[in-house]
Parts: sequence; structure tokens; C-alpha cells
Amino acid sequence: MKVNDRPIFDLKVFLGPGLGKNSEGQTTADYHRNEMVFVQGDPANAVFYLQKGKVKLTVVSHNGKEAVVSILSVGDFFGEGCLTGQALRISTAIAMDECSIMRLEKARMIRVLHEQPAFSDVFVAHLLSRGIRIEEDLIDQLFNSSEKRLARVLLLLANFGKDRPEPVIAKITQETLAEIVGTTRSRVSFFMNKFRKLGFIDYTYKRDLEVHSSLLNVVLRD
Repeated sequence: MKVNDRPIFDLKVFLGPGLGKNSEGQTTADYHRNEMVFVQGDPANAVFYLQKGKVKLTVVSHNGKEAVVSILSVGDFFGEGCLTGQALRISTAIAMDECSIMRLEKARMIRVLHEQPAFSDVFVAHLLSRGIRIEEDLIDQLFNSSEKRLARVLLLLANFGKDRPEPVIAKITQETLAEIVGTTRSRVSFFMNKFRKLGFIDYTYKRDLEVHSSLLNVVLRD
């Protein structure tokens, strides 16, 4: 498994000093667990930067079937489709826990990309990393078992392979994990119990999930 790291940085360094929490074309807001940042079909007019917490992107098909297409963590941009002419959101962004998210209006984002080369470098690195991650997800979906896919998702959620691993994952339902992995909740439950018995994961007193690096054994196993 390859996990691509990206620089985590303070946007204030790039956007200039003295901006405070809100500025022209730029706002920062806090979101509670399960609160929506934007909804599929909303106007696409801003880019978002995740400063705290985790966000999931979901898509609903015409027949009402919902799927989780991505889990975002600190340092991720999302909603960047507006920069390429996307008029409407093609997914829904939902806070998975307590989040702090900066919103950069499209015009503001374009101006900063032109005026701040260092910021542009970080943003391009993000886009490349996102593309590689999507390719890895597709390969994972096509060739790996649901057990391996679940192990990889848990390791990604815990940020293993990055400079700042977060082995304790705030409450995430088995239904959500099943949607990400592309399997049934009963299969997720079976593998989670197996991982726990083998010592790969554990549950804290708050019922948060703790992921151990030994879970890599499942991903690397032939």
C-alpha cells in the first residue's frame, strides 16, 4: 500500500497576515458531526480547505443509491471542481466529526493561485496526490478482496504513512465503512471482529476505533 503525503500548512502564511478568521472572499466555519458542508446539486462557487476533523464525500445516483467516494482529512482541499467550470456540486460533503473548514470563493482562490507561487505548488501537489489516490482506490476495488480493502481504508483513516498519524479514529459506523469498501455491513462486522481478535484494532472506552500499524500485515499479505 502506498499512501501519498502532502504538506500540511497554515493558509495564513500564504494569504497574508492580519486576516483574522474571515476576510474578503474567505471565511472559516466550524461544523458539527453529520453537518453538511455542501449538497450534491448546490452551486459550485468555492474551494474548501479542511483545517480540523474529517469529511466524507458521498454521491447519490438517480435511483437513490448512495455511495461514499472519499474520506478527507486535515490538509485536504475539496470542491476544486469549480475551478474547471463545474457549475454544480457532483457530491455531498458531510462532517464526520467536529470540523473547522476554510472556504475560499472561486475568485479569491484564482487570485491567490496567481499571486502566491508557493501556494500554487502546494495546491498542485494536492491535485496530483488526489489523482494518484483515486487511481489506487480503483486498483484496490478491482483486484483486492473486501478484507484487504477494509484494512486499507482503516489505515488511510488513521493517516498511517503520513507525518502525523492519527491511530484513534472518531466514531465511524460499520455502514459507512461498508459504503466505502463496497461490501455489506455483515462482511465489515465479520472482518472488524477478526481484526480485533488478532490485535490489529481496538476500541477505546469512548468506543472510538484505535488502529495499530500491524494491520499493514493484512494489506501486504499475498
